Amino acid sequence: MRLWTRSSTGIDSSDARTLGSVVRRTRLVHAVLLVAACSLLAAGVASSRDLETNPGGLLPGDATAVVVLDLSLSIADRDYLDMRRALRRLIADGTPLGLVVFSDVPYEMLPPGSPASELEPLLRLLVPRSHAPPVNPWVQAFRAGTRISTALELARGMLERDEVENGSIILISDLETAPDDVPPLASTVEDLDRAGVRLRVVGLAPSSESQVIFRGLLGDDAFLPGTGAEPSTPKPRTAGEVVPLGLVVLGGLFFLALATHERFTARLGLPRLPRHRGGEA
Repeated sequence: MRLWTRSSTGIDSSDARTLGSVVRRTRLVHAVLLVAACSLLAAGVASSRDLETNPGGLLPGDATAVVVLDLSLSIADRDYLDMRRALRRLIADGTPLGLVVFSDVPYEMLPPGSPASELEPLLRLLVPRSHAPPVNPWVQAFRAGTRISTALELARGMLERDEVENGSIILISDLETAPDDVPPLASTVEDLDRAGVRLRVVGLAPSSESQVIFRGLLGDDAFLPGTGAEPSTPKPRTAGEVVPLGLVVLGGLFFLALATHERFTARLGLPRLPRHRGGEA
């Protein structure tokens, strides 16, 4: 009987039959390790779907958002610095978006899905004059009394009109709204929740009273960190949030399975015998 090498060169052996159990065991180990490696790879792919794709940005990476920008007279000079900073982050992220500007009356400036770079011309209009708010094309139409609810309603209508799935809204505001707007605001927030539209807030130095209202309506998680309206007791981030430990462990086990496969199921390589030339022995 012959024992065959990888190069299909036969080697005479009188006890090749005794290797049958070794062959069957190797095939079983090979199959088990192959299934384990494929299972770990599938688990790693499933785990990676839960990771935030845009952790440093304001917009969620898996949603189409409408930015709602407060240009009311209650916005102080120093607030425009935070406002421009937030808009620059949106431009840098490059995620398509829509835009609504408002005071008492909201205006649709950009439809959902517009390039974020369309925000750049707006930055020039958000530079306050000395002890006076910036001049913008809507200042003559704006009247006294901010109504946040109407701006959010317009943003929701834009998402519904364009049949946007998984839509969201980001409100950039000092959160000062007219007293008689609070009940409509609460109703609007409930409508957004029922429609599955997530509302998040970039606070421009809001007063404690305004924060109480919006925290009661939205919860602390709606306030984006580092935007002037962070939760009073921010949640500490765990190691699993900073580094995806589950994904790291699955990746390590996957490569361990591959290494084990190569170690115990690789074919036995035998050296080739030199070929004899002519009459040489």
